[in-house]
Amino acid sequence: MPADYVIVTGDMIRITIFPPTTVFTLTAPVPLKGSSSDMKVNHMAVCLEGDELPAMLKSPQPYVSPPFVIPGTGTLSLKLNPNNKTMKSKNGKAILIKGAPFTAEFQVASPAMQPTPGGPVPDSAMKKSGIAEFITTNVRVKAG
Repeated sequence: MPADYVIVTGDMIRITIFPPTTVFTLTAPVPLKGSSSDMKVNHMAVCLEGDELPAMLKSPQPYVSPPFVIPGTGTLSLKLNPNNKTMKSKNGKAILIKGAPFTAEFQVASPAMQPTPGGPVPDSAMKKSGIAEFITTNVRVKAG
């Protein structure tokens, strides 16, 4: 596996659910918070496997998917690729590294609705696909 940059507290994750779906909380990259207590880069905690989905995105998120313009909710999940993490570290978790974009999925809990004269019609697509990628300013410390 080629060396890649270590992800640390303050780096970001950009998650894009494919159009026409819009998840309002994903319009801008979201900061990550590393959970490592013993590994730091420039005094910032290293992100370990499990840190890839920030706490603010773990709860149900609002979305619309035209023509379903009355918001619904759903939850996000991410599937890291092998090139987004190292082998397990001493503390038992893999270290997150930049790697390539990886899979994001939005699982609908409460469907968005389309207003019609006969009453609202629910969005029938219960899964929405997307992509995620790490954004880092760390250009010094590589894993490999």
